[in-house]
Amino acid sequence: MDYIKYIEDNTIRCEASYRGGGIEIGASELFPALDYDYAKISAYQNYLGGGMLGAIQSSSNFHPDDLNKTDREKFNKLVDGLKKYFHDLTNHGGDEWETATFEQNQNRPASAY
Repeated sequence: MDYIKYIEDNTIRCEASYRGGGIEIGASELFPALDYDYAKISAYQNYLGGGMLGAIQSSSNFHPDDLNKTDREKFNKLVDGLKKYFHDLTNHGGDEWETATFEQNQNRPASAY
């Protein structure tokens, strides 16, 4: 499955800047067994200060344990792809912090508080 295309085709909201933000996608068509009117998955990132962004977190309006094993694997791949996609949106050139790889970024705290 092309997760990038799926994310781009199913983006509900995207607010990305050098201070973080978030992205939300619809996921109902991928997980019809959930019987949700509208399943959503989000990735978000906090600003730590000094030009540094925190680790990208994710959430959904359903619990992954409600999925069967195959769908849970698909969910985990989609969440990982969504986090990487959002990292590409917020990681610009121009300062020492924004050239961090996805893996380096994920080693940071999620919040400065």
